[in-house]
Amino acid sequence: MVELPRLYFHQGHYNHLEQRFYGKVEIQHAYCYLSFHKNSIVQTLLHNFKYKGNKDIGTYIGRWFGIELIESGLQNEWDGIVPVPIHKSRQKKRGFNQSLVFAEGLAEALSLPIYTNVLIREKINISQTRKSRIERWTNVEKAFTLQNNEPIQKKRILLADDVITTGATLEACALALLQAGASSVSIVTIAAAI
Repeated sequence: MVELPRLYFHQGHYNHLEQRFYGKVEIQHAYCYLSFHKNSIVQTLLHNFKYKGNKDIGTYIGRWFGIELIESGLQNEWDGIVPVPIHKSRQKKRGFNQSLVFAEGLAEALSLPIYTNVLIREKINISQTRKSRIERWTNVEKAFTLQNNEPIQKKRILLADDVITTGATLEACALALLQAGASSVSIVTIAAAI
């Protein structure tokens, strides 16, 4: 069995992931399951999930991570989950939204509702994969708009995505959610480039 490079921020370990958002957007917590490095088992795992259509990977990781969050005493920290949306043309091509699949696994373990009708991705962006830090921020600027703020009013939201690199996408989504009336936003991802 392959040992995956785990991150344990949810267990109180020093969380420098949260520092990526300091001075940009107020994040309650930022948690991540795995450490991402190029040419690693995690990259292969995510590639198979995201581009080869192996949705079970995202669902299983969501469930496993949800169970660990509960075991760390975090089961009552959130009122619902918002997955980072993808543009409808990208979803049509891929067949699914990887963040939603991950969120479904989390929601099952944490017994939380998923709010899929809150944010929409208006702007089709070129993939962030090969972009510099500055290019990533510019690429997601004004990419997300609010479709329906009613479900998140005064709610503690867990914002779910597959991978965090610079945090640009998550920052844009978190800002939109907070401006729309969420009482707080925490972030959870499958992997993070640390």
